[in-house]
Amino acid sequence: MFTVFGFYKFKQINNLNRNKKLLNNLLVKKNIRGTIIISREGINGSLSGKNSDLNETIRKIKTIFQLKKFNSFNKSNSKFQPYHKPKIKIKKELVPMSLNIKNEIQKINNHIEPNKWNKLIESKETFLLDARKPFENKVGSFKNAFNPNVDNFRDFPKYLKRLKKQQPIAMFCTGGIRCEKASVFLKKKGFENVYQLKGGILNYLKKIKKKDSLWKGECFVFDNRVSVKHGLLQGSYSVCSGCRKPISLKDKKSKMYEEGVSCPSCYGKLTKKQKSRFRMRQSQIYKAKLSGKKYNFQKEY
Repeated sequence: MFTVFGFYKFKQINNLNRNKKLLNNLLVKKNIRGTIIISREGINGSLSGKNSDLNETIRKIKTIFQLKKFNSFNKSNSKFQPYHKPKIKIKKELVPMSLNIKNEIQKINNHIEPNKWNKLIESKETFLLDARKPFENKVGSFKNAFNPNVDNFRDFPKYLKRLKKQQPIAMFCTGGIRCEKASVFLKKKGFENVYQLKGGILNYLKKIKKKDSLWKGECFVFDNRVSVKHGLLQGSYSVCSGCRKPISLKDKKSKMYEEGVSCPSCYGKLTKKQKSRFRMRQSQIYKAKLSGKKYNFQKEY
């Protein structure tokens, strides 16, 4: 059993290249996989490993960056290692919105606990906003939630500017970090009634029982579990090798689905040359499995 730990912290960070090396050495030493993004505005990561090794790694990360606690974190389990390798990335922003955050996060107190979230979003006055990408929304969302259909988060502010400033806005995303930054943006634009789900969807699915839940479907996660359900149990989705989008059990019954090649979302968009290349790759994967080996470019979901 592997423990999966997601976290983020907005805080000014210097010496990014030196910290990148420290983090990389730490993850390799402790056999921890996953991705950490560092920028001058903070740190965001999702890691997986054996529980004792992961706990020690998190303690050392807090020491390196002088953190008492994270803005938010989530913890779940996986029967297999959901990441292929450790990755440390340096970026200009943790969430790309062309907006630099300093101390604004600490000034905003708009987090709604999961046990109070249902009451807020059931109000007819509340505008419920899904701050994720469209393909994530299709896997699952809250009833009556609106998704702006924005594929690039850099374009999200253009949509936010069109919202009504007087209307209560309840936002949610996977772990909370996208809503944190969107909240700062809206506050700067004069919005007063902005709320966000504390800890994101993952915190809600972990703490709210299915019988009391307003969540419909599953939640897409950015690792090889692909999706999770209530209780953060592994979901039923997999990933299309043609377009890298999540596919459901229903999608697999479609005539447009071909394992390792295409799904209903990309079948009509792929060229004959692409499909031929994907079929050749899938053929190599089948042959490798029959011989008990692993194909070089094989990724299991």
